[in-house]
Amino acid sequence: MQRCIPVFLDEETVHQYYNGYCNNILWPLFHYLGLPQEDRLATTRSFQSQFAAYKKANQMFADVVNEHYKEGDVVWCHDYHLMFLPKCLKEYNNKMKVGWFLHTPFPSSEIHRTLPSRSELLKSVLAADLVGFHTYDYARHFVSACTRILGLEGTPDGVEDQGKLTRVAAFPIGIDSDRFIQALELPQVKDHIKDLKDRFAGRKVMLGVDRLDMIKGIPQKILAFEKFLEENPIWRDKVVLVQIAVPTRTDVPEYQKLSCEVHEIVGRINGRFGTLTTVPIHHLDRSLDFHALCALYAVTDVALVTSLRDGMNLVSYEFVACQASKKGVLILSEFAGAAQSLGAGAILVNPWNVTEVAASIGYALTMPADEREKRHRHNFTHVTTHTSQEWAETFVSELNDTIVEAQLRTRQISPLLPKREAIECFLQSNNRLLILGFNGTLTEPVDSQGRRIDQFKEMELKLHPDLIEPLKKICDDPKTTTIVLSGSDRSVLDENFGEYKMWLAAEHGMFLRFTKEDWMTTMPESLNMDWVDSVKHVFEYFTERTPRSHFELRETSLVWNYKYADVEFGRLQAKDMLQHLLTGPISNASVDVVQGGRSVEVRAVGVTKGAAIDRILGEIVHHNHVKAPIDHVLCIGHFLPKDEDIYTFFEPELPSGPTPTPRAKMVNSVNGTVTNLSTGTNGLVSFHHKPPISYRNPEKIASNHTNGNWLSRIRNRMTMHEGSSVLDLKGDNYFSCAVGRKRSNARYLLGSSADVVSLLKELADCQP
Repeated sequence: MQRCIPVFLDEETVHQYYNGYCNNILWPLFHYLGLPQEDRLATTRSFQSQFAAYKKANQMFADVVNEHYKEGDVVWCHDYHLMFLPKCLKEYNNKMKVGWFLHTPFPSSEIHRTLPSRSELLKSVLAADLVGFHTYDYARHFVSACTRILGLEGTPDGVEDQGKLTRVAAFPIGIDSDRFIQALELPQVKDHIKDLKDRFAGRKVMLGVDRLDMIKGIPQKILAFEKFLEENPIWRDKVVLVQIAVPTRTDVPEYQKLSCEVHEIVGRINGRFGTLTTVPIHHLDRSLDFHALCALYAVTDVALVTSLRDGMNLVSYEFVACQASKKGVLILSEFAGAAQSLGAGAILVNPWNVTEVAASIGYALTMPADEREKRHRHNFTHVTTHTSQEWAETFVSELNDTIVEAQLRTRQISPLLPKREAIECFLQSNNRLLILGFNGTLTEPVDSQGRRIDQFKEMELKLHPDLIEPLKKICDDPKTTTIVLSGSDRSVLDENFGEYKMWLAAEHGMFLRFTKEDWMTTMPESLNMDWVDSVKHVFEYFTERTPRSHFELRETSLVWNYKYADVEFGRLQAKDMLQHLLTGPISNASVDVVQGGRSVEVRAVGVTKGAAIDRILGEIVHHNHVKAPIDHVLCIGHFLPKDEDIYTFFEPELPSGPTPTPRAKMVNSVNGTVTNLSTGTNGLVSFHHKPPISYRNPEKIASNHTNGNWLSRIRNRMTMHEGSSVLDLKGDNYFSCAVGRKRSNARYLLGSSADVVSLLKELADCQP
């Protein structure tokens, strides 16, 4: 008893789902036949209803699984009919073990991207923990599609999306080889073998077993056989081709047309080369029972498996399993998945090349016995060891291992921000500091669906429209000091935040200003920028040779961005660029090369957001904008790994820095006024967290606020680290939060800029 549980679909859903979307859309596309061409408008309209039925049917499967699921069960989804199922299951229970396997080819990204629902299907499959294919080629195509269409990161292990890894691997399927081998010993099979040998005595037997399907290449196979007979007259009465064409989808016009075409070619060849007693082709429009098929495999000298495109094709495996005695030759299409497994022992052919297939038939019929023996032994070993049972066990074992690995990775990932706790702590504080990134944090979300992005629109960084009023309300709160710390140019921050009562820090804190005041620079006097021109030339060169890439020239750094370029080409160009930079312009310069997801930035050594925050806080103190110890910090940003030291800057357990050195000068970039700032031994501004100073008498501090003496008292007690010294933080009063990056030094995570909008709205709504 198989203990199967049925899923009942109504007739209309079956028609739209199975006959429509599965067999009329996905199946042709996955086999490189493309989307239906006739009546484009009507087809496009039908996509919507068929896809809706597809999702409905998948949800019905999910409902049945959910009804019977028990904790610890493994759910294995199969084939293109159930690409939506992993997503449905994970939405029900994210801890469910879900694997998905495709039994057809997966096309190249250029083919898959023509599908209107391309992104939804890919995302749904990626919800699975393990995605399996017959061959590495199909797995590679899937990863490429996820990279090029969804803009995700392809890794050697699979596809990574914000720290969540979906494992992608190849699992070549097999057959139950023992069943075929043992069948050859059955009396009825031996009787069949004897009858066939008598029937084809004195003639070599060639065999084709296929569904009557467009992808099986039956017409091409028969035409190749005709060409062989034309070029080799001596074989005309010494060889016979037995072609089993199992009817399929007989109600579809294309299949009816294919059947007529095959019958016409067979009739013509038999009429041309046949005699009164023999014909060169025996064509059967029906299937054979198992015992008759095993016997036919056993007496065959040459098997012709010439699919135009096939996920695997197990006919080749079955033939090899039945050839222990005959040791026949396998001619195998290079476009069948089995070519990856049996290619060493078979003769690989391009089924479209009739001349090549005809020549291969001649070689197979005359192949020396020792070579046949070696080829057969290689394939027989593979077929008998890589069985269907071994395939299933391997997949399930890999799925369980993948779950364990994912759990280990999850332990290293920060938890989601406890929003309610963060808001309550924020409101209960007396003097809070809110540090925000800009790009990817406060900007509008963009469409990441591959190359359809409006590049120029996205390059114009704009504050999310839903944040305009909430952010203004937060900035106007006297208890809140707000800093927007960005790598962007000053003009970008001016355009977006010019009217807000906040501190702006441009180019990773190298330039600083308060509302409507002049920009000042925090650059050390000894900062060497001689490398800029030579790096600029390199960036210009690679921008010219990389379509849709661009670079930004800032005052303290240069950034080359290839986010909109072809993903693979962009990566190759970035790799080449790094070699150019490291061996030339920056080989002896004091610079850091910072690689982002799709960018390369060159900036002076030590320039990071973390290194800048102490200088920024110190300047805020000097400007008399801090009236009390900062007792709460909320830091939110989508920062590069290089800049994540801003998260650890506020961690209380960090060690103190070395002995301070004299303060450097901070020069206002407009009017030339001078402000002091501390520097390290390398001439750059030092960044070392200092333990917070203790305030022994809070009431006294509070009274000093009113008479203006508090700031002078604090300044007298400050060392070089004015910024960190003004902090009065406890561990639970600090919330660092990475946006959209699961692997981070931040304490917490927010999924996207939409989550940032939601959080800041709630903070604004709670303001008095």
